[in-house]
Amino acid sequence: MTPPKRWLWLLLVGLALVATACSSGGPAADPGTRPAGGDPFEVSQGASTGREPGPSALHDRSAGDLPEPLVDMRRVVSGGPPPDGIPSIDRPRFHRTGDVDFLQDQEPVIAIELNGDARAYPVQILTWHEIVNDTIGGEPTTVTYCPLCNSAIAYDRRLGERVLDFGTSGKLYNSAMVMYDRQTESLWSHFNARAIAGALTGEELDRRPTAMVGWAEWRDANPDGLVLSRETGHRRNYGRNPYAGYDDIGQSPFLFDGDTDGRLRPMARVVGLRDEEDSIAVQLEVLLARGTVEVRLGEQDLVVWAKPGTASALDASDVADGRDVGTTGAFVPEVAGKRLHFERAGNVFRDVETGSSWNVLGEAVAGTHVGERLRRVTHVDTFWFAWAAFLPDTKIVPRVP
Repeated sequence: MTPPKRWLWLLLVGLALVATACSSGGPAADPGTRPAGGDPFEVSQGASTGREPGPSALHDRSAGDLPEPLVDMRRVVSGGPPPDGIPSIDRPRFHRTGDVDFLQDQEPVIAIELNGDARAYPVQILTWHEIVNDTIGGEPTTVTYCPLCNSAIAYDRRLGERVLDFGTSGKLYNSAMVMYDRQTESLWSHFNARAIAGALTGEELDRRPTAMVGWAEWRDANPDGLVLSRETGHRRNYGRNPYAGYDDIGQSPFLFDGDTDGRLRPMARVVGLRDEEDSIAVQLEVLLARGTVEVRLGEQDLVVWAKPGTASALDASDVADGRDVGTTGAFVPEVAGKRLHFERAGNVFRDVETGSSWNVLGEAVAGTHVGERLRRVTHVDTFWFAWAAFLPDTKIVPRVP
């Protein structure tokens, strides 16, 4: 038998540790991982709806009363941990930006803002929990991170009259996390926000724009923001990366049984954009070299940009030590109905029309447009194998020869 690659061995060990850790109760975090600074606090959460009667796709996929699944359920496979073995965060606690001192400048955080409520979810925490059920700007929202496909996606967790809560099923589809909702115990694909099995089969959640940015970038832009605390109610080695070396370009995706699209290497990083009709994958390597790329998605002109400044969460043993893989953003390039064109200028982006400077989050920080914001577009920083598996007809930008 051929010995497994080093990353696979480390990954299996990491998953085993996660599954084992879920069995230990106890206080929020051990003394070595308690955050310093101001005490964390909870923010008012909207009430979720309760568990509904009916068969569960989480525990009985063959229940006769359930709709036909959207996918071949033989390809929904165990990733190691049992349901909730990787525990979601259901009562998140937060710090004010200025009270946080457990993050390094280039550490990745998932940035989201709704109705003026700006929040950062450190990937060093999400790596161990994958799901945060929250309410942001008064809107029930679930923030998720799947290490195996390196994708951070947020959803509106309202579905008609329901307000859903999500947990980890312990399953994978196309090497991407499969969630379940606690109201009907339907199974959901993290990657496309769609219920693939269970009572809600075929339903799809609205996605919310997020960005994976370096801590310093977000901190400087959001001095009054909220940051997810490491006091989660669970003992985890926050700051350590159980998937060290996973994002090496020469590796193969874990438990991926689909056909890889040979236009790019499976672990190549891309910025994914989609609407109801089209999908685009922008090659991150090319984007970082150029600074900005203009694309057209459906009938909408967009600008996608990137700059250095964010560590890979999947490279080094410590998240903060990961190599720089850059920060991206995607926006509608218009202000007050006027089309703008952009170029990267050092650590900012500059519009050609007025010379105003914009940060990576799409906010004008100097010049004629200071204080203006570009409209954010939902995009996903992810690995090519995952984007192509879920959206096989995607176009690659710039075009592959």
